[in-house]
Amino acid sequence: MRLVFAGTPETALPALRALLGSSHEVAAVVTRPDGRSGRGRHLSASPVASLAAEAGVEVLKPAKARDPEFLDRLREIAPDCCPVVAYGALLPREALDIPRRGWVNLHFSLLPAWRGAAPVQRAILHGDDVTGAATFEIEEGLDTGPVYGVLTEPILPTDTTGDLLGRLAVAGASLLLDTMNGIEAGVLEPRPQPTEGVSHAAKLNPEDGHVDWKSPALHIDRLVRACTPAPGAWTNFRDTRVKLGPVRPVPDADKLSPGELRAGKNEVLVGTATHPVALGDVQPQGKRGMAAADWARGLNLIGKDALH
Repeated sequence: MRLVFAGTPETALPALRALLGSSHEVAAVVTRPDGRSGRGRHLSASPVASLAAEAGVEVLKPAKARDPEFLDRLREIAPDCCPVVAYGALLPREALDIPRRGWVNLHFSLLPAWRGAAPVQRAILHGDDVTGAATFEIEEGLDTGPVYGVLTEPILPTDTTGDLLGRLAVAGASLLLDTMNGIEAGVLEPRPQPTEGVSHAAKLNPEDGHVDWKSPALHIDRLVRACTPAPGAWTNFRDTRVKLGPVRPVPDADKLSPGELRAGKNEVLVGTATHPVALGDVQPQGKRGMAAADWARGLNLIGKDALH
C-alpha cells in the first residue's frame, strides 16, 4: 500500500523503520513542527522527521492537521492508509476521510483500558501486572475506534515507563506492520472495543511527579517508575528540588517518619507512610545525577533534615 506515516517521538521510530523496510511505500511522514530543546533551546526536528529525512522521504510538519495546505498535499499524495504512532495531535474529519483505508493507530495499551495520552505511565502507576499494544482504526472519539490486533506485555516489578515503552515500541512495530499487511490482503476486519473496562490515561505533568512521603512505599515506588524518564519524579531538600530515579522498597528496615532520611555507607533510606524506601540515583538542581549514597556523603546530614 501507499502509506503516509504520522508520528513524532523516538517511540515511533521502530514502527517507521519497519514500514520503510517493508513492501509498502512510505510516501511521506507527518510530524509535529520543530521544537526547542536542550540548554540552548535550539530548534530541532522531531526524531521521526530526522529519520524520514535520512531515508529521503517527504516530511510534512503542519501546525495543525486541519491546515488547508496540509490537507491539499495529503490529497495529492493519495495514501491508501495512514499508520500512526504517537503523533501528538488530534486529526479532524477532513483528514480522516482522505486515505481510502483510514488511519490506523498503534496505541500502547490493551484497549479499552487506558485510552489517552499516557497509557504506559498510568498502567505502572495503577499497579497493572500486564499491558500491551493495540492497532485500531482512528475515529473522532479519543482512542475509541475498532481494533485490528493486540499484543500483551508483562509489567515487571522494576519497570520504568522508559523500559516498558521501549519494549512495546519494538513489539508494536511488528504488530503495526502485520496490521498493514492484513489490511492490504483483505483478511483483517476491525472489531468494536468492549463497552466494559474503559479507563482514561490523562497526561502526567511535572507537578504530578512531586513525591508525597506520607504515601505508602508501594505507591511511591510506582509513582517514581511511572514518571521516569518523563515528566520526572522529584522532592524538596533544604528548599531545593532534587530529581529522583527509581526507589527500592525496604520492608524489613526500621520504620522512619515520612520524609525522614537515614544515610548509611551504601544506601540512603527515606521514611514513608509504611516502610522505608532506598533512594536510587538523585540529581540535585543544577548538578549531575549521582548515586544517593554519594549525594548524602557530601551533605553533612543533620537530624532535622528531611525530604518534603
